[in-house]
Amino acid sequence: MITIVRDPIDNNAVIRAVSSHQAGAVLLFLGTTRQFTGEKETTALDYDCYEEMALKQMTRLAEQAKEKWQLQGVAMTHRVGHLELGEASVAIAVSSAHREAAFEAGKWLIDTLKEVVPIWKKENWSDGTTEWVHHGC
Repeated sequence: MITIVRDPIDNNAVIRAVSSHQAGAVLLFLGTTRQFTGEKETTALDYDCYEEMALKQMTRLAEQAKEKWQLQGVAMTHRVGHLELGEASVAIAVSSAHREAAFEAGKWLIDTLKEVVPIWKKENWSDGTTEWVHHGC
């Protein structure tokens, strides 16, 4: 399950996508909209992406993680559009035989996604200003 969505992320669907009787660990990471970025107060976030390329990159990352950590499953969903405080912008789930591999793979996936996948975030600040942010490609 590798998707870009415009509606709220269905956490249960993400978990179901990686469920396996061979897995002793299922890890779910949710990236949520926080109120403060450093000293600046955030009121909302807007996400945009180059969808075709984002899906290709996310699929490639999932395949790399499955191979490196011998995962049973990988699911990644990123939301685009306008998000209010507390809403999830990204969900990553992995399943593996053991928890150590799940934690390592989950961290690698979110860190690498933020670096290489063409998804951009616009911070909407409480003072009325905005700023587009992307830390990778």
